[in-house]
Amino acid sequence: MSHDTAPRTVAAPPAAHEETPTGGLTLRRAGQWAKEQYPLYILVALLVFAGFTSDAFFSSYNMSNLLLQVSVIGIVTLAQFLIVLTGGIDISVGAVAGLAGVLSAGLFGGGNTLLAVAVAIVLGGAIGVFNGYLIAYRGLEAFIVTLGMLALGRGLVYAYTEGQPIAPHAADFRTIATTAIAGVPVLGIVWIVLAMAMAFLTRRTVFGRRVYALGSSREAAHAAGVPVKATMISVYVIAGVLVGFAGFLLAARIGAATPTGGDNYEIDSIAAVVIGGASLVGGRGRVLGAFLGTLIFGVISNLLVLLNVSTFLQDAFRGALIIFAMVLTTVQFTRAVGRRPHVPDPGA
Repeated sequence: MSHDTAPRTVAAPPAAHEETPTGGLTLRRAGQWAKEQYPLYILVALLVFAGFTSDAFFSSYNMSNLLLQVSVIGIVTLAQFLIVLTGGIDISVGAVAGLAGVLSAGLFGGGNTLLAVAVAIVLGGAIGVFNGYLIAYRGLEAFIVTLGMLALGRGLVYAYTEGQPIAPHAADFRTIATTAIAGVPVLGIVWIVLAMAMAFLTRRTVFGRRVYALGSSREAAHAAGVPVKATMISVYVIAGVLVGFAGFLLAARIGAATPTGGDNYEIDSIAAVVIGGASLVGGRGRVLGAFLGTLIFGVISNLLVLLNVSTFLQDAFRGALIIFAMVLTTVQFTRAVGRRPHVPDPGA
């Protein structure tokens, strides 16, 4: 009997979990995306809880009211998000929105709505230029510059209004805030369109890539040829325009510009950006996260009002949620760093 002594190659059966490179990559990306969507999970959980605890929450009237409530702060949050991407922060957004609101309603008598919009946008853009110049070209800290602008803006608001609301004379001043298309408030549509535009700007343009690079490392961005100063001042101008426009919308929604308009917008916008997953050190975050963060705080405030919960407890809930979001963000960042492959030192 002869024995075949030639080596044989036995093909190993394919592993059950083995996939094509394209399929595996797609699944990994989908899994990674799902892990990062905790703002969406929080929002869904809140909506389910709201549905069980309040019969009025999902009524068409309340949904429309909720969208109106979050739209203005949502636009301010988009501005804050863009600044946070660079590693900066703007605590003057509330004061600037308030100032833009009172000037748009009171300057020239508030008799022309288009002129009122122009006044608000130009004012916001001018303040953005001022802040951006001091931060980008003079090297001052964003926190200090915007802290000064917060005090200046709020002081000008009270000096101009003398503590009294200003009612515009234009009959169509409130049109944008009182009109709905197919039951959806125009104000909400404006916010959604601006969010989509911001997402395109930050994710699909050269300018957006420069903003992310700037937030990751200014030195590296400069070495890579990114015009750091021009990009920085552009960010503050865009943010200023958005905040100024939001100031007009706030006055339009209320029907008058009040001295307290925009109060706490800086806290609410930063909180929405943080719970949306953006890093306060810059270079990381998505518009979708900021959008969901705005909705989360809006749903909480709306639900607590429906449940007749004290406004003081609303602030407590907001603070707890911010801390919770910061913990989640920190854990995710730590895990992301831990998953990076180790690169051996070639000199070792």
